[in-house]
Amino acid sequence: MRWEDGFRLTASALVSRPLRSILTLLGVAIGIAAVALLTAIGEGLRSYVLDNFSQFGTRIVAIHPGKTQTGGLGGLLSSVRPLSIADADALRRLGHVDAVVPIIQGSGDVQFGQLSRRSDVIGGGHQLAEAWRFKLALGQFLPPARDGRSPPYVVLGHKLRTELFGEENPLGELVRVGGTRFRVIGVMEKKGQLLGFDLDDIAYIPVDWAQSLFNREGLMEIDVVFNAGIGSAQMAERIRRLLIERHGEEDFNLTTQDDMLGSLNRILGTLTIAIGALGGISLLVGAVGILTIMTTTVGERTAEIGLLRAIGASPRQVLGLFLAEATLLSLAGGVLGLGAMGLLLLALHLGVPALPLSLQPLFLLLALVLSALIGILAGLAPARRAARLHPVEALRDE
Repeated sequence: MRWEDGFRLTASALVSRPLRSILTLLGVAIGIAAVALLTAIGEGLRSYVLDNFSQFGTRIVAIHPGKTQTGGLGGLLSSVRPLSIADADALRRLGHVDAVVPIIQGSGDVQFGQLSRRSDVIGGGHQLAEAWRFKLALGQFLPPARDGRSPPYVVLGHKLRTELFGEENPLGELVRVGGTRFRVIGVMEKKGQLLGFDLDDIAYIPVDWAQSLFNREGLMEIDVVFNAGIGSAQMAERIRRLLIERHGEEDFNLTTQDDMLGSLNRILGTLTIAIGALGGISLLVGAVGILTIMTTTVGERTAEIGLLRAIGASPRQVLGLFLAEATLLSLAGGVLGLGAMGLLLLALHLGVPALPLSLQPLFLLLALVLSALIGILAGLAPARRAARLHPVEALRDE
């Protein structure tokens, strides 16, 4: 039997019962569409989160007060000595350090005239904008401390500036942050949101003023930005040795940006696979449908199988015919599923434009391969049963 004849015979078998074929391939189509769509959403979320964290740079070591110690009763958090501005100054003297940012975060009322807005307040060092790769739309960022005390200046986020000043130039104006007067010297460029945290609705003040404002003895965090001349593990070890020397013990936690991004990538990658696996349940239903239909088809076409064997078709050719029919049916379902997924992605993009979606061409190819594999696996048992039929017994079934 020539392959052209085999293909024509297989196609005619599918077309002769169009309703049954369509209902069968719909199961595979729904499964492929669900897997591809959910995977695109999961991959889009993973890329979105990683991109947002990466915008702060990858050569950062974050230091937090307190050391988690594991004991018989579980993890106990203890902080013998808080992180201080003096610790940040000492870290600034380490080799390969580009910037050190002491941080205190809180919230307070920011007032200008009769207008007031409750906003996040970050007390940071003068290198914060450089370290976090933030750009200014107006003015400048906080200057270094003079004679041990920072001047009472504030830098406003884009949204905070708009709420208090509209389109007017706020530079040089006096605002109250938590009841304390600060002079506006800069406005940040628009940054948007990071995991629900509005980076544009923030007032940046000097870290020593934040200590007084929030009545804090120590810092919440110190970020150390280092250059390409040293690895993150080596830099973290230098920081650890210096702080142990200053504190007398390791009462702090170190987190490198590489470690955090790696952990996020693993967690979100696993989440993407889990989301795709949920859609795989629909594929299982489609596979069961193909198995059922192909088993029924073999029973209905027993006489046809006997005739093929009688005119010289080998068991291998009969096996190939039924496998090709199952595979073609499944592939048609895969193509239909990808088309449905495209329409759903377009609808999501128009309806929820903020939803991150990432459609990889490799996923489309894998979806088609998966649909073909489902057809082969689901049609294998019925095809083998057809190939094993004896010609005489098959013709007698007529």
